[in-house]
Amino acid sequence: MPTHTDIQFTADLQPFANLPQVLVIGRKQRLADPRLRDAVGIDESTWNAMLDDCDPGDEGSSVETRAGTRRVILGALPDACSRHNSPSRAWAIPSLVETVANQKDAGVILALESGEMALASALAVARGLPLFDQHSGERNTRTVTLAALGPDGPPEELRAPAALDAVRLACRLFDTPTAELHTDAFVEEARAVAEEVGAAITVIRGEELRDGGFGGLWNVGKAAEHPPALVALVHEPEGASRTVAWVGKGMVYDTGGLSLKVGGHMATMKGDMGGAAAVLGAFKAAVQSGFPHKLVAVLCLAENAIGPKSYRPDDIITCYSGKTVEVNNTDAEGRLVLADGVAWACAEHKPEVLVDVATLTGAALIATGKTHAGIYSNDEELERMAIECGQRVGEPVHPFVYAPELFRKEFKSKVADMKNSVKDRMNAQSSCAGQFVGNHLPEDDPPRWLHVDIAGPAWTGNDRGSGFGVGLLLELATALS
Repeated sequence: MPTHTDIQFTADLQPFANLPQVLVIGRKQRLADPRLRDAVGIDESTWNAMLDDCDPGDEGSSVETRAGTRRVILGALPDACSRHNSPSRAWAIPSLVETVANQKDAGVILALESGEMALASALAVARGLPLFDQHSGERNTRTVTLAALGPDGPPEELRAPAALDAVRLACRLFDTPTAELHTDAFVEEARAVAEEVGAAITVIRGEELRDGGFGGLWNVGKAAEHPPALVALVHEPEGASRTVAWVGKGMVYDTGGLSLKVGGHMATMKGDMGGAAAVLGAFKAAVQSGFPHKLVAVLCLAENAIGPKSYRPDDIITCYSGKTVEVNNTDAEGRLVLADGVAWACAEHKPEVLVDVATLTGAALIATGKTHAGIYSNDEELERMAIECGQRVGEPVHPFVYAPELFRKEFKSKVADMKNSVKDRMNAQSSCAGQFVGNHLPEDDPPRWLHVDIAGPAWTGNDRGSGFGVGLLLELATALS
């Protein structure tokens, strides 16, 4: 039976004693707060026995009891948290939330060590309650009531409702199969967001891309049934004094093209648009939260399909930057669409800060793992800001080596300005991929630029979307404000 879950925020703990199932999440010392026990209606001896049984380890653990017909679950977060991780322990929250991911109404109480952890923890709850569900049967709707309690009472995090909805939007798009979320459907999703928040929208699609000089985006997507598109949403409030641009890779499916993915590596590639999904969700939440500057969200949408019109290895294409690229790997397509996206954003909107987000390289998982995104930036302050923002919001990032002079040689071509894939796959592949995108920034006065490779954390452990990037972009927007 398909189930739709609505999430309702509250600062009132009183309703939780009457809900059919309640999950309380926190570190063990916070779970000992008697206000939590009173809120869920459990006697002290039972509560203490549950606490004694909690052994969170590195991933968190849960202990359950019954209070009549009601389920009460304690979710203990890990104690360990290294300097490169998020103090919120957000990585452990989604699996705990899955203990109440069924058809009944539920309550989730976040027992926070600090009010500053409210946003990270709320976004982690959203990841455990995805929207997409196409099981057969009559559709069921339920409500999960969400509250947070810090040492000094409920924290005030005004961005949380919009941010949580944005993560769930990004996850829904990620989880939707390409037969439904093709490029045309993604364009309509963007139109709906633009209409909802009152943003301007530009759509350049199909042969308009070819004629407009978008050689990367056009060639990658021209073989598909649904044409490629560049979509730009613009929020420009009165009094805006600076411009921030976000560019998202939106490969709605990646077969690898003629450099075909083999050996089972094609499955889950419906999620290769995770960067564009995160950018769209974050744009919606940022505008709803009152971002005071001009904000541009660029979605580079295409399907890397196979057909008579497929682009080929050995083709030479001209990107929007005017630079020519000799194709030596059609499965290195994401950087081609991003190249057009960042070049167009710079030419049309001249942002002071530019962030691109992409599920770009498998090598990123080797470099930074499945919890951390990798970042590559031409600005040390922006790099440091991204690290701090990621830790605060539960979407940690770690820098790749930034040394363009060591990586540009990997793309040398005898017949074009560059190739699209590296010569030596053992030479910091993920840094090289980021540098390829950077090659298409303006040579004179480029913006402060941050490349975010989310190939690791974009997928959850069960191959669903995580919405990673939404929180990072929102926190960066707040920091830049």
